[in-house]
Amino acid sequence: MSKNTAPADEISRELALGKFTDKMLADMRALIGTDLRTESCVNNEYATRLAILRFCEGIGDDNPLWTDPAYGAASSYGVQIAPPSFIIACLGSLQVGWPGLGGFHCETTMRFNKPIKVGDRITARVVFDGFEGPTEDSNFGGRRVKDFLRQEYRNQNDELVATFICSRMRFERSEMQKRRESRKVELPHPWTDDEIAAIEKDILAEKPRGSTPRYWDDVSVGDEIDIVTKGPLGLTDFIAFIAAGAAPIPRIAAHAVSLKRYHRHPKWAFRDPRTHALEPVYSVHYNDYAAQLQGAQIAYDVGVQRTCWHIHSLTNWMGDAGRLKSLFGQYRAHVYLSDVVRLGGRIEAKEIDEDGEAVVRLKTWAHNQREQNVMPGTAVIALPRRG
Repeated sequence: MSKNTAPADEISRELALGKFTDKMLADMRALIGTDLRTESCVNNEYATRLAILRFCEGIGDDNPLWTDPAYGAASSYGVQIAPPSFIIACLGSLQVGWPGLGGFHCETTMRFNKPIKVGDRITARVVFDGFEGPTEDSNFGGRRVKDFLRQEYRNQNDELVATFICSRMRFERSEMQKRRESRKVELPHPWTDDEIAAIEKDILAEKPRGSTPRYWDDVSVGDEIDIVTKGPLGLTDFIAFIAAGAAPIPRIAAHAVSLKRYHRHPKWAFRDPRTHALEPVYSVHYNDYAAQLQGAQIAYDVGVQRTCWHIHSLTNWMGDAGRLKSLFGQYRAHVYLSDVVRLGGRIEAKEIDEDGEAVVRLKTWAHNQREQNVMPGTAVIALPRRG
């Protein structure tokens, strides 16, 4: 057996139960400023028509500006474009260090500079910008740190398309498991037939603003944007996000390909005692057993998946002539299978910004059926002006 291969019995039936140590913290401080390798996490290099379509299907956004080449050609862009969130389908994120610790994506900050047009080649640079902590004991999961990855996406002309600051909370899984009961809610949610019918009616009534401009002159502070509803969330909703090329870090693989990876990196996987199959740590998003080992109740959504829904709500409201400039979102509480999330926002300010653009600044939210705001945030949108 080569020195890079671990025996099968080193792969546990549980997710790795690492602890914070002085050496771990020193090793991570030494990594600050490092450019990370991205090869194993790239899902799409080119914004092809089908790659864009698959991604839009995976987040439930059928805006024709993204999905209909003829509509895109007739727009002011002159070509089909991708939603701003498509950068996630190119490279969602990476994992770095913290061996054996659990992790939740806790905050997202994004800035968008250029639209992605069909045929563009998108490459990502990822830099480890450091971490805060560890904090002392917290109610959520004991000691924890928050780390920061800066992801810069460029097109084939080396133009900066977008920047994504990905912040994750790192914690000791054993402590999270102890606190699981304190966060317990009724799952799956006991929806009635009438409630389901009302939810689906709302979803089917949603539509993007489209080619009718929403002028900056016509909106007011206090105006609320249209609601976009996601759910009740099913397993296929979560899998569709993966099939869209949006999430795995590193990419999900099968059979010999995955087996070789797990033997090289035993902490990337665990053996499911029910199926006896090896599963990646990422399976917390579709495997209830894995989610419980992470301190959750059942499978839950991907943090950045919520941000893609956030962008769907913003682009639906702003119309083809609007431009999403930036956003921020904080992930609070799990969004579980069977949950419903309604995304909205309110204009908090109107101004001409430092770039000379007429913008609105919004406070945004994502409420579940338990009346929790599972993603408070902000956004800045540039709108056209009359005349």
